[in-house]
Amino acid sequence: MAEWFQQLGDQFMKTFVEGERWHLFWQGFGNTILISLFAVVIGVIIGLLVGVVRVYHNQTGKWKVPNAVCRAYVSVIRGTPMILQLMIWYYIIFASLNRDYVLFVAVLGFGLNSGAYVSEIIRGGIQSIDVGQMEAGRSLGLSQVQTMRFIILPQAVKNSLPALGNEFIVLLKETSVAGTITVIDLTQAANLVRANTYEPFFPLIAVAVVYWVLVTGLSALLKRAERRMAKSDRG
Repeated sequence: MAEWFQQLGDQFMKTFVEGERWHLFWQGFGNTILISLFAVVIGVIIGLLVGVVRVYHNQTGKWKVPNAVCRAYVSVIRGTPMILQLMIWYYIIFASLNRDYVLFVAVLGFGLNSGAYVSEIIRGGIQSIDVGQMEAGRSLGLSQVQTMRFIILPQAVKNSLPALGNEFIVLLKETSVAGTITVIDLTQAANLVRANTYEPFFPLIAVAVVYWVLVTGLSALLKRAERRMAKSDRG
């Protein structure tokens, strides 16, 4: 037993202390958070725009060209793997960029991917709102766009919060493939340390624990937000 603990201690030292490899994990953690946060912002903005365009077209028959573009965008993004999209962005579309911009490519790739899924969530949320809400807004003198902005969209986002939260959690975990375009995220940091030390236990388990803590914390925040919204509805 003492020998086993000694081996475990040696593995820990090789993974985190020797060569100050903990710096690599810290860098990976920072990049994972950075990519996730900015990708979420991009995804929400794109998702709202695409979702509104598609619903507006379905309701009015207008905006045919923007609707066709949005449908093609959603179809391509949802029909291809995330890892393949990243590789296309990095090795083909932005191949001429300096490698220092790899984080920008990762944020853009994950943001565009998330936007397609968020748009479908928003579109479903809008369609769940009673059509009488639109008529009520128009009867108050609001335009169709104003009614969508001030009455329909806030309710749609509120109704879609659980699904949006799940999408954010999925996005956080999906950043683990960012290493395919040389980004040092948490998973890539674990792979680099494992390759140098030939010790897989601590690098992989440590990163798994970090992801679990992040996802659990995010889930708790989302549940708290849902409870507050439910409480405000009852009030």
